[in-house]
Amino acid sequence: MYNIIVLLKNYCSGLMKIDIIIKSALLLSISITFNVFYADAQVNGTNTNGGSSSGALLTAVPFLTISPDARSGAIGDAGVALSNDKNANYWNPSKLAFIENGDQLSLSYSPWLRRLVPDINLAYLSYAHKLDDRNVIGLSLKYFNLGKIQLVDINQQEQGTYTPNEFAIDASFARKFGENFSLGTSLRYIYSNLSNGSFFTGQQTKAGQAVAADVSLTYKKPTELLGTDDLFALGVNISNIGSKISYTETGQKYFLPTNLRVGVANTWYLDTYNEITATLDANKLLVPSNPNSTASVPAGIFGSFTDAGFSGELKEINFGGGLEYWYNHQFALRTGYFYENPNLGNRKYLTLGVGLRYEAFNLDFSYLVANEQQSALANTVRFTLGYSFGKNPSNK
Repeated sequence: MYNIIVLLKNYCSGLMKIDIIIKSALLLSISITFNVFYADAQVNGTNTNGGSSSGALLTAVPFLTISPDARSGAIGDAGVALSNDKNANYWNPSKLAFIENGDQLSLSYSPWLRRLVPDINLAYLSYAHKLDDRNVIGLSLKYFNLGKIQLVDINQQEQGTYTPNEFAIDASFARKFGENFSLGTSLRYIYSNLSNGSFFTGQQTKAGQAVAADVSLTYKKPTELLGTDDLFALGVNISNIGSKISYTETGQKYFLPTNLRVGVANTWYLDTYNEITATLDANKLLVPSNPNSTASVPAGIFGSFTDAGFSGELKEINFGGGLEYWYNHQFALRTGYFYENPNLGNRKYLTLGVGLRYEAFNLDFSYLVANEQQSALANTVRFTLGYSFGKNPSNK
């Protein structure tokens, strides 16, 4: 891969380039393989999901793998089996089937990679509507702003500014089967605008577009341990199963970050006022180890379990989990840890957070603790504001 500044040395005159903007420490690279655009936006050798680009599995639109909400962000970026809420649109659409209120709305915001650059941010809007006792629909929008770039020509004359951005729009449906099991799916439209329409090797660049789907399940079972009521939950979500993406008309197309997430959670209801939840997620990208693979999407998904060898496939699994404590369903304390193999992204960090509920409102905050010399995600914060309204259809 070459960053854009290196490539410009071989460009013909008249082509526009992206100023590296040293004063803001931004280096926006577009990965190039066999003279085509590859949709892996990076900042100073860091993927946009916060991991090191050295040795990591590379996919298009890595922003899709960024945990958007503050609740799960405070529990080690785990959420596939947590108790249901409106952010299930991202974590596990099937969990929507267990929401209690008729309608739920949530807005999340996070300044992203602020240790490297000041104006990258991630926003997430999620909505869920309960149709009846068994069926729920959801909608969500995830927007990733990569900050403002000053464009200059080969004579270093300013040519205005440009703001690369990406977004995904989801529509979800979940249905409950019995009291303990549900299935869910999401359909997703993805738009990735990383270039400004310049020509490269005779081809005009364009915004990348793709469609994808998630399939998921949730199983819950009330149990009793040592005389205490508790609830066990299992969640599975395969996300971003979809078409490849390209940034030129005839250029090579690249895989979306298809991801398998499996998680468990157990909640102990200690008494009327106190409850504790422990959760653990395991994630694995279902993409070829070779980012230049020309395999079909199904072949790439199935081949992702064997193409790196047994030990290599185990290293591709990352883990996140933690604890959540609620007092009187009004105040929460959270902590967690996320681990990724040092040779495959090297994201390792502790997370902390709090949550507040007041009537129909909830406010969550999370903070990421990591070594500032080793992690671009150090000191990352997330905020989520939620609101529940409308009646449960079964209580009309």
